[in-house]
Amino acid sequence: MSTSLSAPFKALNRLGLIPQIVIGILCGIAVATLSPELAASVSLLGQVFISALKAVAPVLVFVLVMAAIAGHQRGQPTQIHSVLVLYLIGTLVAALVAVVASFALPTELTLNTAQASGNPPGGVVEILRNLLLSAVANPISALMNANFIAILVWAVSLGLVLRSASAATKAMIEDLSQAVSTLVRWVIRLAPLGIFGLVAGTLAEAGIGALLEYAQLLSVIVGCMLFVALVTNPLIVFLATRQNPYPLVFSCLRGSAITAFFTRSSAANIPVNLELCKRLKLDEDTYSISIPLGATINMSGAAITISVMTLATAHTLGISVDFVTALLLCVVSALAACGVSGVAGGSLLLIPMAASLFGISADVAMQVVAIGFVISVVQDSTETALNSSTDVLFTAAASRRGELSD
Repeated sequence: MSTSLSAPFKALNRLGLIPQIVIGILCGIAVATLSPELAASVSLLGQVFISALKAVAPVLVFVLVMAAIAGHQRGQPTQIHSVLVLYLIGTLVAALVAVVASFALPTELTLNTAQASGNPPGGVVEILRNLLLSAVANPISALMNANFIAILVWAVSLGLVLRSASAATKAMIEDLSQAVSTLVRWVIRLAPLGIFGLVAGTLAEAGIGALLEYAQLLSVIVGCMLFVALVTNPLIVFLATRQNPYPLVFSCLRGSAITAFFTRSSAANIPVNLELCKRLKLDEDTYSISIPLGATINMSGAAITISVMTLATAHTLGISVDFVTALLLCVVSALAACGVSGVAGGSLLLIPMAASLFGISADVAMQVVAIGFVISVVQDSTETALNSSTDVLFTAAASRRGELSD
């Protein structure tokens, strides 16, 4: 009897992680449709999964980056510079796509007195100031609050100092890195259950009724993100590697975008991306730094969201915006987005700053932020999926470009 019961579980375990996640998604949809009450209960599984990822990510990034730099041999090439260039190009191209789509499909919003939570930054200078202060935060506080800017600064600094340490010390750091990586793999194995709980809870709570009013706005935002994911990003990868980009693109979408879509946090998806880079056999010295860095500064999805929603606000109010000004808006917003990245809905808080460039009042801008939180079930999920999967995509592209040039 026990053998017959365990047979389905053994068969399920033989499937890869991605098929198991797909099964979790389908089960979550079924539970939310048939029993919303049960779906609200199983949402705890999703909350536990996200909490586990967020808990392990800061420690993983700190230890992995420190170990990679401490163990790096002088003269051994890395592709960090190439990855950063691809991050910048990808974000600017995404901004351009958003501007073109906003002019081609002008959208009007129904503004009301809804309020949104959160304190928007006052401007680019304030964001850069906060970014600088975050970089020199107390390391213990940084680990506790998942301040990845400070974590990277401390990890890189300690790694550089420890490059002159004894072989025994370096071996201990490497063993610690492997131990934390093992813990991360245990957490990732819970992804199917976590995604099941997230899907069931989200559908039971929000449904699709609240999204219908903003169908055109959502279609423009999601359409831009899909265009970037399936057209412009592959084109960038092709120009970098001169190889067919789509096998790599689809591997990154399967391995990273699915979990990022439901966790809605680039920071929480860092362990998933690091594991994917390992499966893709990328250079650990490169991806151990580029992945946590990408979760902070690679914000093509944020550039799209800010641009589309700000230009929709301007169109609603009858404000004339020329193309050059709109493009400048996107560039400024995309560069500033790194100050609020890694958390769900972070890009929405940049809308008041972007809107102020067109003389739009803070009261009106915060109404737009409120609309953003209404559609964030889809908008923020898609944005995070694009941002996070692009981190791995451009890291892999830079690594393969480096292999071709060697």
